[in-house]
Amino acid sequence: MSAFFQSTKDWGKKYRAALYVMVIAVSLAIPHIYSKSYFMGIMCRICLYSLLAGALNIINGYSGQTCLGAAGFFCIGAYTEAILSTQVAWNFWAIIPVAGIVTAVIGLLVALPTLKMSGIYLSIVTLGFSEIARLVALNWTALTGGALGIKGIPIPTFFGIALRNPRRYYYVFFAFAVLFLFVSHRVINSRIGRAWMSIRENELAAKSLGVDSSFHKITNFMYGAFWIGIAGAIYAPYVRFIDSTYFTLDEGWNILSMVIVGGQGTLVGPVVGSIIVNFLTEVLRPVGQWRLVAYALLIIIMMWFRPQGLAGSSAVAGSHSLRHLFLRANKEAAK
Repeated sequence: MSAFFQSTKDWGKKYRAALYVMVIAVSLAIPHIYSKSYFMGIMCRICLYSLLAGALNIINGYSGQTCLGAAGFFCIGAYTEAILSTQVAWNFWAIIPVAGIVTAVIGLLVALPTLKMSGIYLSIVTLGFSEIARLVALNWTALTGGALGIKGIPIPTFFGIALRNPRRYYYVFFAFAVLFLFVSHRVINSRIGRAWMSIRENELAAKSLGVDSSFHKITNFMYGAFWIGIAGAIYAPYVRFIDSTYFTLDEGWNILSMVIVGGQGTLVGPVVGSIIVNFLTEVLRPVGQWRLVAYALLIIIMMWFRPQGLAGSSAVAGSHSLRHLFLRANKEAAK
């Protein structure tokens, strides 16, 4: 089984550029090939959760921090867009970066007091933050509408075209998912990204080599939170109504499961996880809440047979050793 995954990965590396072009071309053609609303709704969710899981993977997979608060950041981004579009009448495209920045600032406020925490302690703090964000949305009635939520979120337009159905809105989700992957690839292969990975491998050794671990852990947390906030901002006008029930702890576990199934520490892993979990959700929809048992079994099986995830590599840590990372960083700095 491991040999199969490794050979597939080697083949993918060899034909990477051609695969990227083919995947993008097919993805852009999907709405014209099969445009049923139900199917396009699934494709919209796959793109949305690829962005959400990918952003969470930046925190958990590349810096080794353990964040379980993705649903809280998702909530902040969605409510930021909903409030600014309904109460201030801002343009959707102007709100998106604002929602990302607001969420990143909240990420900073979460990261600062938790710098010396790791493992289960950091997990519990981020889990608590997620529930606090949901409860604030539920109880701050004057701003968020409380239990009634915010309805009538304006439909975005693009050059006069109203994005009012899944077939059109799919391109919004897809564009931001691709943008996230492109930007994150550049960041991860920069000095900042290598610093994140060095902290993941051994924070003490990274410090001894001159890495400001506090600064890089904060920037990592803010970067992941920024993109989760972006996802929330593009999600709110898609559903046109949000309330606190959209952002429960179950949603956070759902996002985390995609990261685990696809593989941490790799950009393509969360995309694979999003595809598998979303299609599994649709297949198991007739069994109702029993699908949660299926998710749990899937994660247990993955942890047992392939703990690095479907797209992950068992040697992901070794390929980015501290020595390799910093020799490369110093070489670039000398140029």
